Amino acid sequence: MPEHSPAMRYSNAVLPSRGQPGRVQGDLVTTKGGSIAGEEEADGTGAAFVHVAPRHMPLPVLIAVPHAGRAYPSETLAHMRDPRHSQLRLEDRCIDVVGVEVARATGTGLLVAHAPRAILDLNRSADDIDWGMIAKPKGFDKDAFLGGFSGPVSASGSGNARARSGLGLVPRRLPGFGEIWRSKISFGEVERRVEQIHRPYHEFLERELERIRDAWGAALLIDLHSMPPLRRRAGEEKAPRIVLGDRYGVSCDNVLASNAFRYLESNGCATAHNRPYSGGYVLDRHARRSKGIHGIQIEVCRTTYLDTAFSETTKNATVLANLLAGLVRVLGAETAGLGSGGQIRQAAE
Repeated sequence: MPEHSPAMRYSNAVLPSRGQPGRVQGDLVTTKGGSIAGEEEADGTGAAFVHVAPRHMPLPVLIAVPHAGRAYPSETLAHMRDPRHSQLRLEDRCIDVVGVEVARATGTGLLVAHAPRAILDLNRSADDIDWGMIAKPKGFDKDAFLGGFSGPVSASGSGNARARSGLGLVPRRLPGFGEIWRSKISFGEVERRVEQIHRPYHEFLERELERIRDAWGAALLIDLHSMPPLRRRAGEEKAPRIVLGDRYGVSCDNVLASNAFRYLESNGCATAHNRPYSGGYVLDRHARRSKGIHGIQIEVCRTTYLDTAFSETTKNATVLANLLAGLVRVLGAETAGLGSGGQIRQAAE
């Protein structure tokens, strides 16, 4: 791919590359935020996330990829019982590569977390912690810690249910595998991760969505994930390849979900709605229909773009990116219409 191509410009800025900080080229603006201890890059930041967007966006859409981070400090890897297995199971493996292609094709903003889910899950609330895995200091006050966290706590109403299942703010165990870590994690380390990764990521996402909304009258967050293959249920011709989650109609206007299904079905893609994934903390915190900020989660089957080991992308990743780019254009134009009272702006055409 030529160095000057838009795809390469997005890739250089967004995809994790040790020792190669993001660059600003042409119309693209790159913003880095947060930090990962032990992952200092050439610019000295070890950014927890990177955002890239054109100066003049043609659509009011921000694509966020919170679970594809692959910047593992050596200390984290040494603390894992089986690093390779845990990485492949926890990551939305390489879905950021697909996200880059979609953003390049559509001109949307793109927010990619470099911090791995193993370190901290950005789709969890601050209180989704399995306190049994935390080595707490003497006199520790859990309520004081949670009270200092900005943003809703357990917005989905799940409390610590996910944490107890092993997939909380800091994942503890994996089904069929057991414990991820060799020993407990110190409270100070968890607190640092919240302050340096979770807080700046969500504060930036909130500001950027508001900026887009203020410019267009409406904004759409697409929270992009990948999922293990689903089984075909009774009555289904095929197992779903994509699951759309809108918190059962709460996180986005119904017309957006309807148009998404119509587009995917017209392109022969088996799609499910909210089951088994309806969205999580990201949508609960950031989607505000009444304030013109809509959010939809897209879960993509890993067989659609990864090899049989679910490790590396194949040529099918481009096919998937083209499909999703078409979906983004449809939803982006509809969002622009919502923001202008039904009059779709010329910029979205």
